Amino acid sequence: MPVFLSCGDALFDLFAGSGDDAAGIRLEGHVGGSPLNVAVGLSRLGNRAGFLCKNSDDLFGQRIRAYLDANGVALDWVMPTVRNSTLAIVQTDVTGAAIYVFHIEGTADVSIEEADLPASLPDELDVVHVASYSTVVEPTASSLLALVRRESARRLISYDPNLRLMIEPDRDVWRARFAEIVACTDVVKASDEDVAALVGSDGKGDRDAFDAFAADTIGKGAGLVLVTRGNDGAMVYAADGRVTEVPGVLVDVQDTVGAGDTFQAAALHWLGAHGAIENGALRLDGADLADLGDFATAAAAITCTRSGANLPTFEDVERFRAARAANA
Repeated sequence: MPVFLSCGDALFDLFAGSGDDAAGIRLEGHVGGSPLNVAVGLSRLGNRAGFLCKNSDDLFGQRIRAYLDANGVALDWVMPTVRNSTLAIVQTDVTGAAIYVFHIEGTADVSIEEADLPASLPDELDVVHVASYSTVVEPTASSLLALVRRESARRLISYDPNLRLMIEPDRDVWRARFAEIVACTDVVKASDEDVAALVGSDGKGDRDAFDAFAADTIGKGAGLVLVTRGNDGAMVYAADGRVTEVPGVLVDVQDTVGAGDTFQAAALHWLGAHGAIENGALRLDGADLADLGDFATAAAAITCTRSGANLPTFEDVERFRAARAANA
């Protein structure tokens, strides 16, 4: 099985509860961050996974480190700092979709300097994954770009832009960094909202925009493009021309926090488990893209039934898929 290293965001999601008290807000916290969730998701699915970040020694950072350790994520690349942890205040709308406000100025996870990067990575490490705001907020953004450029010839690079426009509202900044990272990337996952922001489409249901985005991304060098569409499922595009549309899974949604990260982790797990990652390279010959998409969609659906980014184990996903097949 491949060994994975996810890099970047490490924060605390603070969920705002409902209530009528105008003088107070009740918050419930949970460790979060898109690439952190991917590392945890990969570990829960049975993989060897590590996480690279700058992590605070404050109360929140201590919990982040303990959470990673409790979930079997290797801590070799977690770098301590006295900077404060990033905090995200999260509310959900009537559909369960998450609305975020970030407290991120000068915080730990966006303070990685290029000099902080490990001089080398172990030969056994096959995949490096980067994602979200840590790819556009400096100095971490330039440091992670340097890392994927350095490692792309030897390892599979995975990337989820996971745009956070409330942190960086300038879409051109995201587009420029997307183009730089994609030039080094093998597997790209983007939500329909990401595609809309990056290419200027109207978002959900815009199949032409998805197709054009995938074709352009593959043209820049990616071997696999995954577009998630919420309730509408996902699209899977391979560089050999295969296109697979995966239907959505109907569940009772608690919230959507971590669903995209779950999809990413599950897709990377599937690729590793089915021999599609070989010596740090993507090998899709004979890969069942429909099964890949179904596995990842099922995993994401499970997370949507839970509060916060509570990602499933491999056994959770298999039970869910078996029950769905039995009821079909």
